[in-house]
Amino acid sequence: MPKAGITVEECMITKWEKKVGDSVKLGDVLFSYETDKAAFECESTAEGELLEIFYGDGDEVPVLINVCAIGKKGEDVSSLRPGNSVSAESEPSPAKAEEVKEAEKPAPEVTAAAPGDIIKISPRAKNLAEKRNADIKAAVPTGPSGRIIERDIIALLNGEGGSGIGGRILVGEEKAAKADISAAAPAEDEFEDVPFTKIRQVIAKSMSASLSEIPQLTHHHSFDATNILELRKCVKASGEKMGLPNITLNDMILYAVSRTLLKFPDFNANVLPDGKGVRRFKHVHLGVAMDTPRGLMVPTIFNADTKSLSEIAEESKALGKAAKAGNINPDLLQGATFTVSNLGNLGVEMFTPVINAPQTCILGVCSLITRFKMVGETAKPYQAMGLSVTYDHRVIDGAPEARFAAELIFNLENFTALLV
Repeated sequence: MPKAGITVEECMITKWEKKVGDSVKLGDVLFSYETDKAAFECESTAEGELLEIFYGDGDEVPVLINVCAIGKKGEDVSSLRPGNSVSAESEPSPAKAEEVKEAEKPAPEVTAAAPGDIIKISPRAKNLAEKRNADIKAAVPTGPSGRIIERDIIALLNGEGGSGIGGRILVGEEKAAKADISAAAPAEDEFEDVPFTKIRQVIAKSMSASLSEIPQLTHHHSFDATNILELRKCVKASGEKMGLPNITLNDMILYAVSRTLLKFPDFNANVLPDGKGVRRFKHVHLGVAMDTPRGLMVPTIFNADTKSLSEIAEESKALGKAAKAGNINPDLLQGATFTVSNLGNLGVEMFTPVINAPQTCILGVCSLITRFKMVGETAKPYQAMGLSVTYDHRVIDGAPEARFAAELIFNLENFTALLV
């Protein structure tokens, strides 16, 4: 299993593109896999025949561990198998096929696990058993090396196995099992079970931990977006002629945030692991929340406070392109000291962003809304943009947040002067 990034410790196989017995050439894609942040394809570094697959679709595999064996037909691959792992459900190699045929001749009776036995079970079978509350000890294993596989759990649920010796059904068990199944679950064509991807699992875990461990409070603000809208219009009209990148409103907000945070060190900080203090950073490393086909990703613009508006715009777009393609370097998805999440382009007028721990604060950018303000005795319309600031109340109080928001709003409403 390739090591895709310094911090990656394990990856999940999503789909095998080759099967046992296939001919493999250098550079052929063997399987696709994903980390908690990106998706990749694993290309073969050897030629020959795919003799055995050690891990199947959906299995999580530590990096630098063998996942399959490629060689000449009939070669012994036992030395390549991961020492303490259980082989995934796969087609047996040609060499193993002959062993299986020999083993099948006496065909000893296969029985369910006895008390105290170590139960070997595939991930899919275990998942199904947990969902349907099935006793895996009563399942009769039919997989390789006495392993319980998915069809064994299905057979158990269909009343083809019981809690008696050898998985036999005891008196009254069959009717009860079938009645439980029919009463507990709707017809299979009425629903679809979709397992979480690796990145969705990480998102679920981090969001749950954030909300359960951090006392979070959100303040909602708005500012007059006239200045940044005029600048955006000017850049759009003459930017190409002047060699400028496509600078968006979000790029301007990122620039303003990177300058504002320098005056508020507790907002550009991480809570220490022991929860008894904060680590303040001397530079602003901006996390930019992005919607991708695989889920929420937060790439980091490092040292954003030292970069120009054009540099921030270019880097933000490059990170977004890599994140959406699914091939972003995982090392670029960590290390942020503050996060900006923009849902304004999706029409969200106000929301409560969740802190990306161990950070102390996150800024939510909302949509433009027409509002009115009095100029003399006349009510004049203007475009207001909403800002939602969620902060860790262990570190930041309401008054400091209000001062931070006021400074940010001043910088955004006077953005041209900020650039100067």
